Amino acid sequence: MSDLLILGLNLLGALLLGLAAFGIARLPDVLCRAHALTKAATLGLACLLGAMAFALGTVEAGFKATLALALQFLTIPLSGHLIARLAYRRDIRRHGHPRA
Repeated sequence: MSDLLILGLNLLGALLLGLAAFGIARLPDVLCRAHALTKAATLGLACLLGAMAFALGTVEAGFKATLALALQFLTIPLSGHLIARLAYRRDIRRHGHPRA
């Protein structure tokens, strides 16, 4: 049963990280790209770290995965916000919004 959980978390994490990469490549502007990257990469990394903690099965691995996940939950959305803020302040073109 735990092997199926590990496999499912690995596949879901890889799919979400693949969607983040697809969003970076295909979305039209920096705000959409930052949104896709922060949401999908954070959830994908959470799935992969969860799978790693279950696969190793030790308390130390669970603690390290939790610590890494907490740091990623703090830094990934913050960096996405800062990128979007910089794009807004520099008036970088947004999809569907003509410049004034």
